[in-house]
Amino acid sequence: MREKRPIQVLVVDDEKPTRVLMERELPQSGCAVVTVNNGEEALEVLYKQDFDVVLLDLRMPGLGGMETLRRLRSSGVTAEVVVLTGHPEIDSAIEAMKLGAYDYLTKPFKLSEVEAVLRRAAEKRQLQEENTALRRMVGQADHASVILGESEAMRVLLETAGRVAASNAPVLITGETGTGKGLIARAIHRSSPRADRPFLVINCSAFQDQLLESELFGHEKGAFTGAVSAKAGLFEVADGGTVFLDEVAEMSPAMQAKLLQILDTGELRRVGGTRLKRIDTRIFAATNKELEQEVRAGRFREDLFFRLNVVSLEVPPLRDRREDILRLVEHFLSQFRLPGQQAKALSPDALQLLVGYAWPGNVRELANTIERIVLLAAGTLIGPEDLPPNVRPGTELPRRERDVPPSLAEVERLSVLRALKYTGGKKAPAARLLGIDVKTLTHKIRVYNIDI
Repeated sequence: MREKRPIQVLVVDDEKPTRVLMERELPQSGCAVVTVNNGEEALEVLYKQDFDVVLLDLRMPGLGGMETLRRLRSSGVTAEVVVLTGHPEIDSAIEAMKLGAYDYLTKPFKLSEVEAVLRRAAEKRQLQEENTALRRMVGQADHASVILGESEAMRVLLETAGRVAASNAPVLITGETGTGKGLIARAIHRSSPRADRPFLVINCSAFQDQLLESELFGHEKGAFTGAVSAKAGLFEVADGGTVFLDEVAEMSPAMQAKLLQILDTGELRRVGGTRLKRIDTRIFAATNKELEQEVRAGRFREDLFFRLNVVSLEVPPLRDRREDILRLVEHFLSQFRLPGQQAKALSPDALQLLVGYAWPGNVRELANTIERIVLLAAGTLIGPEDLPPNVRPGTELPRRERDVPPSLAEVERLSVLRALKYTGGKKAPAARLLGIDVKTLTHKIRVYNIDI
């Protein structure tokens, strides 16, 4: 298990005895304490450093506690705030809670009360961060997350991946497109002490520089046009977990420099922000390019390559582990089977063609091929004639015949099948997806003899 980090607490109080008490006693209950004696200094510290909880005295000379609370909330500071107040100021404490304070304590207070409210406030903030991580992870779940392979190449790869799981070192995963680099990254995370923390994925080629920087590092309110509120980036949201940078070679030189800084210092600054935030996020990176060649060509920083390449794993192409194809085919036949559909199997001749094909798109191409076969093959025994032409080169149709587009009926049948599969065989939502009523959908199911 990962060591539990201390609760980061900022104490803002003009009374020295209170500050000294907090500095001396709170570390014994798992807190890291910073103290300041006025609101102006508190705001300055909060702009530079991140805290879990702020203990804020309401009555202070200069910038009072209430105005300090207003300013830190408007600036996007996400720390929970616990206000300290005297008995005659209960109304002010209630007003502070309306402004977003988590709770209040009345002076004089017991140290045990302070420790208890700090724990609760920190737990609330942690839950909010975890909820943010879960929202960012929605849609990233990889349903084909089973790594299948009994070949020697895969055995060696998985053994190495298992050995590096317990480390915090960066991992560079290389291999051709479609080999399953993301699955290897996810498997390492699940076997690591960080398994109960977020695993977040980003494709570096899918974003322009400004958007990629915002996605990874986050931004403050007003940092750029459209930044109407502050947003935590993936490195921040995944604190304690792992970020997987797919197609890392597509990063611009400017983004490579920012990534190197995180790897070197463990700190980041949001776009438009001034505060440095310390993070504990493990980084995995993947590419289908030869990074050494990219370094020699001046397209990838050599120092970043060395920092990422602490542990390097190469995922073999499917053509180099043909003995795994049968098991993969059986898995995909089961995975893509439609609700209520009879199980389908491959004839020996069809299987021989699949094993003999080079699979330039690797496991991803194999999965797409099997899904197509499951949807379109009429019978339960799949023969060579059911395979796509590129897999059976000796039995290709003449070019003019192969280029003829599918009939409207075939396209409609496939659309109905896909909609039913997506909705788990439920007609009403499938009909809504297709833009037809349930009666029409039922008629088409009967016409095309679809078994649900």
